[in-house]
Amino acid sequence: MREPWLTIIGIGEDGAAGLPDASRATLDRAEIVFGGPRHLQLAGIDTRGQSWPVPFDIAPVLACRGRRVAVLASGDPFWFGAGGSLAAHLEPGEWSALPGPGVYSLAAARLGWRIEETACLGLHAAAFARLRPWLSRNCRIIATLRDDAAPAALAAWLRQQGMGAMRMAVLERLGGPAERIRQTRAEGFTLNGIAAPVAVALCGADLPGGAGLANAPGRPDDLFAHDGQISKSPVRALTLAALAPRRGELLWDIGGGSGAVSVEWGLAGGCAICIEPRDDRIANIRHNIDAFGLSACVEAIHGTAPDALRGLRRPDAVFIGGGAGTALFETLWPELPRGTRLVANAVTLETESLLAGLHARHGGRLMRIDLAEAAPLGRMRGWQPARPLVQWSVTR
Repeated sequence: MREPWLTIIGIGEDGAAGLPDASRATLDRAEIVFGGPRHLQLAGIDTRGQSWPVPFDIAPVLACRGRRVAVLASGDPFWFGAGGSLAAHLEPGEWSALPGPGVYSLAAARLGWRIEETACLGLHAAAFARLRPWLSRNCRIIATLRDDAAPAALAAWLRQQGMGAMRMAVLERLGGPAERIRQTRAEGFTLNGIAAPVAVALCGADLPGGAGLANAPGRPDDLFAHDGQISKSPVRALTLAALAPRRGELLWDIGGGSGAVSVEWGLAGGCAICIEPRDDRIANIRHNIDAFGLSACVEAIHGTAPDALRGLRRPDAVFIGGGAGTALFETLWPELPRGTRLVANAVTLETESLLAGLHARHGGRLMRIDLAEAAPLGRMRGWQPARPLVQWSVTR
């Protein structure tokens, strides 16, 4: 095999002195070395160095294909680093990697935490809401942050979430001579003079029981922005159970309403495309996606099915919660890949009749859901029934 033209090298805050012999030798042989200004300075790279463009773009590296090129990245380049972005555009024989200790390994080593029991997140280019699915009593999270102002902003955000008791370890310039670790709580955060690069370790040992999001679907309706058009909590739980989400799978949520089903699918580890025709509701959907930190895996599309479905990646599951009609099913059904799971809910007699006919033709499971909740009745209580709902679930 030919020697790869590109080597991706992890460097720490200890600079060239902390690099193994193989990494130093590769840098010495390289014609061009790409990296951030800090990385190039840490490695002592001369005129061969080229800083990343702003905004970040790997195109300059790819344009050097065939030359002897090195890329410098922080620690382990495949932990929220440039390594994954580069490898996705290269053949396996074109590149090699020489990783160094990453911030997560260094932080866990300083704190005595098991990495396999710790959520490791990159918040240097993401909103704090990305933390929401991970926040709970006894959580342990290590997250990279954007800059020296981010720890104080994160502490304020945690207080807004009712998690002022969260323990925070602010980790500055790990692995180098200027390394510093300071402990505080979100509710009493007063640290200043923070030096980047910075990360934070969060420990929820002092949070009250019940803090954070539940792990089961059917989360409370009041967590979502909506105009009343929302699959109510118990119905949503039954719907998600029928959809059977799995990590990495894609859901088409047709007639999204509030987007609550898409959000719950995303919290289960999947990706979702939520289609909604109304302007006001698409705004609520996008708000909910952002509020739950799911912008990387849940997308809202303003449009009407089936037209809005053209060109989308084929789904693993489809939910039809609104806008169900004969024309939609006749267009959708032949296009679905074999094995696709489909769930449709109906509250009107017309849609119920449609689902009954589809069940007769295609099989699956047809279920009527009758729910009632205790409510005041005079000086006592009685059952307040919800509209009955019919659910059809089938595998294509």
